[in-house]
Amino acid sequence: MNKIKIHRKYLMFMFVFLCIQLSAQNKRDTVVLLNEVIVNAYSKRNVQMRSSQNVVQISESLLKRNFSGSLMHSLEKIPGVKAMSIGSGQSKPAIRGLGFNRLLVAENGIKHEGQQWGDDHGLEIDQFALDNIEIVKGPGALLYGSDAIAGVINLKSSYIPQKTLEGEVNLFGRTNNESIGASVHLGSKKNRFWYKANFTLIDYADYHVPADSIQYYSYYIKMKDRRLRNTAGKEQNGGIHVGFISDRLLTTFYLSDVYVKSGFFADAHGLEVRLSEIDYDKSVRDINLPYHSVNHFKITNHTNYRFDNLALYGDFAYQNNYRKEYSEPVSHGYMPIPSDALERRFDKDTYTANVAIKFALASEHNLYAGFNFERQDNRRGGWGFIIPDFRTNSLGAFVYDRWYLSDKLVISGGVRLDRIQTETDSYKDWYKTPDENGSVVYKERSAALQRTFQCLTWSVGVNYNPEDWIFKANIGKGFRAPIPKELASDGVNYHIFRYEKGNAGLSPEESYQLDAGINWSNEKIDIRIEPYLNYFPNFIYLNPTADYNEGLQMYYYTQSKVFRWGFEFDVNYKVAKCVEMSLTGDYLYARQLSGDKKGYTLPFSPPAGAALEIKYLPQVRLAGTDGYISLVFRAVAAQNEIVPPENVTPGYRLLNAAWGRSFTFGEASMKVGFQANNLLNKRYYDHTGFYRLIDVPEAGRNFSVMIGVNF
Repeated sequence: MNKIKIHRKYLMFMFVFLCIQLSAQNKRDTVVLLNEVIVNAYSKRNVQMRSSQNVVQISESLLKRNFSGSLMHSLEKIPGVKAMSIGSGQSKPAIRGLGFNRLLVAENGIKHEGQQWGDDHGLEIDQFALDNIEIVKGPGALLYGSDAIAGVINLKSSYIPQKTLEGEVNLFGRTNNESIGASVHLGSKKNRFWYKANFTLIDYADYHVPADSIQYYSYYIKMKDRRLRNTAGKEQNGGIHVGFISDRLLTTFYLSDVYVKSGFFADAHGLEVRLSEIDYDKSVRDINLPYHSVNHFKITNHTNYRFDNLALYGDFAYQNNYRKEYSEPVSHGYMPIPSDALERRFDKDTYTANVAIKFALASEHNLYAGFNFERQDNRRGGWGFIIPDFRTNSLGAFVYDRWYLSDKLVISGGVRLDRIQTETDSYKDWYKTPDENGSVVYKERSAALQRTFQCLTWSVGVNYNPEDWIFKANIGKGFRAPIPKELASDGVNYHIFRYEKGNAGLSPEESYQLDAGINWSNEKIDIRIEPYLNYFPNFIYLNPTADYNEGLQMYYYTQSKVFRWGFEFDVNYKVAKCVEMSLTGDYLYARQLSGDKKGYTLPFSPPAGAALEIKYLPQVRLAGTDGYISLVFRAVAAQNEIVPPENVTPGYRLLNAAWGRSFTFGEASMKVGFQANNLLNKRYYDHTGFYRLIDVPEAGRNFSVMIGVNF
């Protein structure tokens, strides 16, 4: 209740401030701002020449066409992009096998700050509020700083309404978890003022898996009706954009609130559930213990102001991520039975400011410079401990230049300096434990700590476009400061079935990477290959051991030298006027060059995979102007490259299908999309999946439908 009151105060303050700003700006005039060009994910020539890194743009229509229940599952068609599933309603992103705090997710230019360090913590973002997505593969530290070693997923809501009233209503559902949902968008533009509002509701039940039982610690767990009990959930999201646009000025205020509540598979949280009095099979839609809830509140402002050959950019934001994790109170080790079910609580405030300037020097150089500031304050609660209270301050400055030698040859490069200060508080158990001297004390899990990290990063790239070819290469250095969980964790993480121990002496993680891209296309065929090399002199990772602490497997944070290489490929061929084929795939090789696991790969490395799609695009009126029918065969190799005590994961083959078309009614239109995933109800395992450790297969056959009406 207190959080709701606080958020209402912010709403009122921002509304008054917005009115004052818009009133003042209404008196200004100048040159017209160009709207952003949105391109299809595969019509990429202009996008690829814009950056020496490998960039993919996904339009809103393509995103909805591939709707798969969560934002990241909808992006899995992109080679090199992976969704680490958390049940059926949430997922975490990964690019080229790197995720968590090595992959930066930005929404409208602001780094999204939740509790992304957790394996079971999904993205608190409404995918139906997005207009397009840009994915940058490879280090993005030059513009964004720490946490962008793997790349950047830039989520955008940049569309400005063009009518006095326009909108969209989407209804959608999925059969596997009986998900139902609706999303409503309204927009209006009058003179130079405009607004957009969105609201989304989703409710889903326990999901089905193609198995009657699973094995956990040699204990067989039977499932009723092949459902993974207590994996139901719900989502409630809302947001509003209010903006002003003139010839020179564009300013947008965005306020959003995302609320998610979902259960965890009860038996995965500990075998004590066998003694529980909760009837988990009573209903497929109830959310019992254990479960989590998270509310992400965000206020942002994006402003840019253009002169003749100069532009100023500013992004400012406040975010509050309020997360609670509940589980049935049980005694563990020396810990007595807690008095309530609140195992953990995290309350994180983040303040962000990004300021940049872009201007042209003569006609050859396009110079971009700026600085970023971020302040985080994370407070914990509950009877379970995994990380202490912490505060971080990050400050970075960069300069970047694009040198146009000709229409076909562009060279780019830049440098950046970052300074990050992290401070953690001491934490002692709320119960007493015998120590090695025979005394009974409140054990200190985490000592007070203050660390400062500095790093200079750089990047140099080239784009060359002779006729039907595009060649690009980029070499650069990225870095990532150790996060508080890696420095100071010391406790049981039930949700991922292990005991985790931090390392206060970790040094900043550095990455040297060479990215390349080769693209050849004509009217019939489009071929793209993207190889990369990656070297970490001090990669930070959670090292699994054969030891046990408090009944769970022991993991500890360590550093080692790591070498990685891989590639993605994408071939599109226009067989006939109405038939297209595409073949996409990716491969990753990783090897530790030092440390306890020298000679092994990295934990939870994704296996190689490829997908063949045949798409029929009927041109007859009956199918609409954008109708399609597609069939996708996906093959994933076995993952035998593991880090003991990991288990190998067998390969699998999947068959998926999709159909869609549009209808027009005067000025209104309707789009219908249908997807069928895992048509043959194949039992398979995702090596990076959240429940892989306890032998839970991925979801079974699933049919999805979406109906959208635009007016």
